[in-house]
Amino acid sequence: MNWLDEVAFDERGLVPVITQDAASGRVLMVAWANREALAETAATGRAVYWSRSRGRLWRKGEESGLHQQVREVRLDCDGDVVLYVVEQQGGIACHTGRASCFHRRLQAGAWLVVEPVLQDPEVIYRK
Repeated sequence: MNWLDEVAFDERGLVPVITQDAASGRVLMVAWANREALAETAATGRAVYWSRSRGRLWRKGEESGLHQQVREVRLDCDGDVVLYVVEQQGGIACHTGRASCFHRRLQAGAWLVVEPVLQDPEVIYRK
C-alpha cells in the first residue's frame, strides 16, 4: 500500500497540516494539503500545501523566500491530520511578518496581539 493511501483526505481531497518548529516545538501555522502537496513535500523536503484561496499548490516561501525545510512528516492516529516538523527559514512563518500565525491570545473577551512583527510584510512580499 502507498503511504498516501493511509491519509484520510476529506471530500475536497484535503487534509489539515499542522506545522511545528523542529527546534522549539512551537506551532507555527495550520494549512491544508492534497495528495500532490504531500507527495512533493516528501520528495523535496520542502513544505508544500494546497492554497484554498489560490486554488493551487502553495510552496511555502515561493513569494517571501521564507521556506520551510521539512525534517519529519507525521500522521495522527486517525489518519486525518498531518504534522510537518520544520526548520523555518528566516524565523517567520506568518504572512503578517510574525514568527507564528498564532499571535493573538483571548484575554478578557477580546483578541490581544501578543507577538511582535519581526519584518514588515510589505518588505517580505516584495521579493
